Amino acid sequence: MTKKGKKTFYEIVSINYLQDFIIVAMIRYEFIDIPTPEQSRQIIHLYQAEGWWSIDENSNHILNKMIEGSHCFITAIDGDRIIGMGRAISDKSSDAYIQDVTVAEAYRKRGIGSEIIKKIISRLQADGLSWIGLIAEKNSHEFYRQLGFHQMLDAIPLLKENR
Repeated sequence: MTKKGKKTFYEIVSINYLQDFIIVAMIRYEFIDIPTPEQSRQIIHLYQAEGWWSIDENSNHILNKMIEGSHCFITAIDGDRIIGMGRAISDKSSDAYIQDVTVAEAYRKRGIGSEIIKKIISRLQADGLSWIGLIAEKNSHEFYRQLGFHQMLDAIPLLKENR
């Protein structure tokens, strides 16, 4: 069963030494069920940056339905800025798919995407889901392999678009 409610996780992603000061970047990870208008704006911006979303007057409504229909939706936050996200969809009993994982360009190569995936997997496993799949696009398969995913033999992802 999906555990609803706000859960926050913190990770130190970088430490920079500047003279006698230590600057620590803290990234906060939160599972969300219903985004605020500001969260919606920032999440849609991440979708648009990846080319996954075109501007639409119903964007907030569509995003709210997507998040509501997801098994879980996680955000990575620096200060008050959402800089990464990911979600999983499932049948809530055995199978799940991870999708829509991205990190803002300026924050990549810092382990944030890996943490998003690990937290989603942990949530899915805690909810009793044992089969977790995804489609690696844009040559991201090596990233997912490092996180324990492997290519499915004799399987070809297919898509039916209604346009």
